[in-house]
Order: sequence, then C-alpha cells, then structure tokens
Amino acid sequence: MTVPPRLLPLLEQFDFARERLAGRMAGPVMDSGDGTDTPVGPMTDAEYFWEPVPGCWSVRRRGDGPGPRATSLAGAGDWGRDTAAYPHPWPPPFTTIAWRLSHLGEMLTLRADHTAGDHRLTRDDYRTGGDAATAMAAFDTGAEAWRKALLGAADGALDTVGYCTYPHGSDPEEPFIDIVWWVNQELLHHGAEIGLLRDLYHARARADGR
Repeated sequence: MTVPPRLLPLLEQFDFARERLAGRMAGPVMDSGDGTDTPVGPMTDAEYFWEPVPGCWSVRRRGDGPGPRATSLAGAGDWGRDTAAYPHPWPPPFTTIAWRLSHLGEMLTLRADHTAGDHRLTRDDYRTGGDAATAMAAFDTGAEAWRKALLGAADGALDTVGYCTYPHGSDPEEPFIDIVWWVNQELLHHGAEIGLLRDLYHARARADGR
C-alpha cells in the first residue's frame, strides 16, 4: 500500500525519533545533533532503575508492591509499573527511565493492536521488562508494530474518528491523524527525558569519581 502523502512527514519524524532514542539507549554511537557520531555504551540495569530523587515511580517486582503514592503495579508478569487511579497524585511523582521506557513500549504495543490488530489488549496484558535489555527489546517490538500499523492505513483512515480504539486515551474520539501526531510527541519528549537521565546519571558518577 502506498503511504498517504500527508502521513509521510509524520512517519519520517517517528522513524527519526525512534532511531535517535534506540542509539541513545543501546549505542554503540548516538547522533550528537550535528551529524557527528558520539560513542555511547548500552544502558545498564543500574541506569534503568536509578531514582535520582526520593519517591520516584518506577518498575518493581510485583511481590514488592507499588512504590510511594502508587496504588498498584500495571501490567502482567513478575514486574509492573507504578500507577494510581485518577486523579493521580499531585505534584506528579518523578519517574525513572524504567517507568518512562515501559510507558513507551506499552503505548506503542497497545495502539498498534487497537489500530491493526485484534483491538483487545489492555495494560493488564502488557509484560513490563525487569531489566534494561528486555525493556529496550520490548520498545523496539512495539515501535515496529506501530510502524506496520501506520503503513497499513489508507488516506481515508487518517480522518476517521476512532480508527484507533486504544482504551487509555482519547483515541475513540479523535481522527487517526491526530493520534499519529500525538504518538510522535510522546516518543519525542519521553525519548529526550530518557537521554537526559542517562547524561545526568553519568555526570553524577564522574563527579563521585566512579
């Protein structure tokens, strides 16, 4: 199927943001922003779980229960992501790389299913990674599934309200092209946050002489 011309810029933006984040997390090099490759090692479990301030929301073993101000652990399996029923705590808890990456992987996986899959997955079905490598692989799988869903969308689908039936957002009330735009914004801003947290982790380690 030919990609609708008005979808192409959003698809290209998604691909670029995905590639930059993947490189920033896994290496061996990342795009410095000026076309120069900067060496970077793969993200460690210590970085993945690092809590820069007290009271972070993160990914935890289900047997340990939710973290501060969280009321449950979202997802399936032995690990879950801190969450709480609405209204969420205020001010919002600071979230770790683990939390942010799990959120991205879940969002992409579920939205792909509710666009081009069985339209059945919920947060209770998503298995959160208990280590950095698993979470990065799950993000890549989700991103590929979302990209495939986009490639299957005809031009008319872009204006269809509720084309994506993702149950944890406004998708059933929005034209699909607005959802595509929003997913890009989620990837861009959470990807930047993950990159910044990696930088901060290493800067603090250098300052401590490690």
